[in-house]
Amino acid sequence: MLALIAAGSVFFPGVFLLSKQALKHRMGWSEGDAAVVSTRLVSSIQAIMASSAGFVIVSSCRDVMEDRHWLTNTYILFATPYFAYDIYAMFLCYRHKLQVKGHGEDGGVRSMGAAVAGYLRQELLMVLHHIFMVAFCFPASLFWRQGKGDYFQGILFLAEFSTPFVSLGKVLIQHTLLHKVNGVLMLLTFFGCRVLLFPYLYYAYSRYASIPVYAVPLVAPWQCNLGAALLWPLQLYWFTLICRGALRLFTRRPLKQQPIQN
Repeated sequence: MLALIAAGSVFFPGVFLLSKQALKHRMGWSEGDAAVVSTRLVSSIQAIMASSAGFVIVSSCRDVMEDRHWLTNTYILFATPYFAYDIYAMFLCYRHKLQVKGHGEDGGVRSMGAAVAGYLRQELLMVLHHIFMVAFCFPASLFWRQGKGDYFQGILFLAEFSTPFVSLGKVLIQHTLLHKVNGVLMLLTFFGCRVLLFPYLYYAYSRYASIPVYAVPLVAPWQCNLGAALLWPLQLYWFTLICRGALRLFTRRPLKQQPIQN
């Protein structure tokens, strides 16, 4: 158990540092741009690993409650440190954005404390999401479910399938056609893998237990209901933001090239 957590704690920051150094020294990128793209790269790698694990688990489980797969707990342990790492990586991206706007360290306007406060104001929901994943979803997935429902855990892993398109959206902003194509894919995958995720979980269990969907919350463990009640509204909120961004993308004129920002 500790070995997998330690491996994840080394892997995700390690890939970030290696990528950042490679972009700086081989491509001549600035510290900030290299950090932003490296953050997106690590997010995409984690998402590909999670969705791949989810596909293997889901396709291997015939009984949605009793069948087990070794990848389930293994990836939970390995991936949990990612959320702690990503909070810091997102802060680095936020500081880069301040510097691009002239409010970073070079201008001497904002102290580290002010930068942290501004970061928490802007990214509060994402930070709370990551903390919730570590503090609640980790023990719920690893211990509280008592080895039941690997199929449903695999479905949750598949939610990450949309993440690479979200990450690419910030990198491809300078390339109009690719940005639009990626925007459509992001909209479709986010809707299918995140917005429909929780309704499908309840639907799948209703079929397994031969009960109406509306009765599932009455028999499901409280941890499942609490997780869905907190995480699904976040997905709906982020989906509305993606829809607004897509509307702006397809109705505005092409933008001139600008520095990469988070």
